[in-house]
Amino acid sequence: MLWVKAFHIIFMVTWFAGLFYLPRLFVYHAMSDDSISHERFKIMERKLYYGIMAPGAIITIALGGWLLWEYAWLAYSKQGWLHAKLFLVAILIGYHLLCGKYLKDFKENRNQHGHVFYRWFNEFPVLILIAVTILVVVRPF
Repeated sequence: MLWVKAFHIIFMVTWFAGLFYLPRLFVYHAMSDDSISHERFKIMERKLYYGIMAPGAIITIALGGWLLWEYAWLAYSKQGWLHAKLFLVAILIGYHLLCGKYLKDFKENRNQHGHVFYRWFNEFPVLILIAVTILVVVRPF
């Protein structure tokens, strides 16, 4: 199970790299005002979302499910930190899907938000990462 845990962490890092960078691309995309830049950002955003983020998310969730099934649920199902972590992972999945919606909005030239919105939006996964790390390492409850 240590190999599964190691790859779960590796793909989680991959997923988070995309979650940190895609909203930053949205910031720059929202600030751009020429068609060449818009098209360049559309390509970068699509490749990041479908080439890095989505596979990272799928593999992270699959390996996490495997760990939960084989190891963690029996050992920790009565401890609140595990339930809190799973809740935060569900929120993170929603955030990932919302990034996909914003990606589609940019692709179809329907973006409704400015760069300031995306600057704040970009900070959310940092909070989730901090909370999940503390829950898993410290296990406060």
